Amino acid sequence: MAKTIDAASLKAALDGSAEIALIDVREQAPYGASHPILAANIPLGQLEMRVGEQIPRRSTPIVVEDAGEGLAQRAAALLEGVGYTDVSVLDGGTPAWTAAGFELFSGMYVPSKAFGEFVEHAYDTPSVSADELKAMMESGEKLVVLDSRPMDEYRVMNIPTGIDVPGAELVYRVGEVAPDANTTVVVNCAGRTRSIIGAQSLINAGIPNKVIALRNGTMGWHLSGYKLEHGNDRTAPVPSSGTLDKAVAQAEACGRRFGVKTVDADTLDTWRKEQGERTLSILDVRTLEEFEAKRIADSRHAPGGQLVQATDSYLPVRNARVVLVDDRKVRALMTASWLVQLGWRDVHVLDSGLDGQATVSGRYTPAVLGLDRLASAPAIPAVEARALVEAGAVILDLGKALDYRDAHPEGAWWAGRVAIADNLSKIPADKTIVLTSPDGVLARFAASDLAESGRDVRVIEGGTAAWKAAGLPMQSGMTAVLSEPDDSYLRPYDRTNKAEIEKAMNDYLTWEVALVEQIKKAGGISFRHYPG
Repeated sequence: MAKTIDAASLKAALDGSAEIALIDVREQAPYGASHPILAANIPLGQLEMRVGEQIPRRSTPIVVEDAGEGLAQRAAALLEGVGYTDVSVLDGGTPAWTAAGFELFSGMYVPSKAFGEFVEHAYDTPSVSADELKAMMESGEKLVVLDSRPMDEYRVMNIPTGIDVPGAELVYRVGEVAPDANTTVVVNCAGRTRSIIGAQSLINAGIPNKVIALRNGTMGWHLSGYKLEHGNDRTAPVPSSGTLDKAVAQAEACGRRFGVKTVDADTLDTWRKEQGERTLSILDVRTLEEFEAKRIADSRHAPGGQLVQATDSYLPVRNARVVLVDDRKVRALMTASWLVQLGWRDVHVLDSGLDGQATVSGRYTPAVLGLDRLASAPAIPAVEARALVEAGAVILDLGKALDYRDAHPEGAWWAGRVAIADNLSKIPADKTIVLTSPDGVLARFAASDLAESGRDVRVIEGGTAAWKAAGLPMQSGMTAVLSEPDDSYLRPYDRTNKAEIEKAMNDYLTWEVALVEQIKKAGGISFRHYPG
């Protein structure tokens, strides 16, 4: 049985210099409703798929928490079963955290969101409203709008004329889209954080252009009654050699201001040998295309803008060693400058890039723990699964509920892995249960969970991807659910009703602005100000 830790001791550990990972193992919706600000979310149902990558050192001190539902104890047992040796449960869960006088926070990626608000306040990051930007456009002012989100978010909606330049790419590519210093550069995201951080990145790098953030991003644009564009894929080009030289010099100057450290290949090799005592996260901050074309073999992909936007997701182990990789230097230096400001004490840029490193190419597949411990269930081809469903079997889709809403195998029910056992009585005892998930791996874990149930359980080999590849029928909508979907903390754009979307936008923007005051309370966090 895992040991326990009280709230005060946990808070002291989180404030200390030793490594620690605080993991909230509830589903994303209840986690997003209320959690300690430094708790990362790895739901119990996904633990085996994610923890090996996110917490690679098996001796890392880990604290697991819930709100008293008993999930933390189950997660602790699972973690110990796959080799983690220092696992504790927060005694009393989040209610005990509150009882100790510490603040709970709502939302996702709260440390980074709060940091964005701090940056705007501390550095007076200039911004304009949607109305002001619209007037600038109509007046013919020379400007470019740079959208600092990843392409998948940009394609959903963008400000008219906007070009996709994800956060860490801004300093790297801005010289190609705004070579004239008289061009105003406007940076936007969906809300606030990446607009602020993106604009301040360009300012910190000292580009000669006027730089401003679009206040409240695409949400503010929509709420002001202006139309968004959809389905675009405009991107800024890779910089020419001359533009790159300028960007490198700008990023190096920014790195010096914030005390960014570099590490050479020999030292990195030494750190690799010390991974039994210190967590080492080698993060490649380039684009996915560059990462898949050629990457350091033991690195992970963490595009710089998203890393700064979601530090708790990419780096749940506080005080770990972090090494950032970019063969062009700019993105690693700029990303490191933000991690330093976020309070990371041991972040470094690999000065030699990919040179001299063992490299691989192709799609990256994270390690999955515990596959060798699974009870087996018959794996069947998708076409056989379809025949079983037509004969009366029940198919359960364990993918994300929002993905299920968009498209799922015809006749499938949505199911959350952890909730299946408690809702099994909803499926007649004589019905075969067919499980699917995006690639079939999560379905295998769920089948093992049901090994002692006495039910006839099958798994689709290759999961829903195989079902689609076989040309079998799909349908959309929340057509049938085994348990209440709680695996997503809904963003405004995840809603389908216009009134609900706009209310959620307003609520989100109000929440984000208020974070700068909330983090000052007990249980919050603080950031260092670096005078210019």
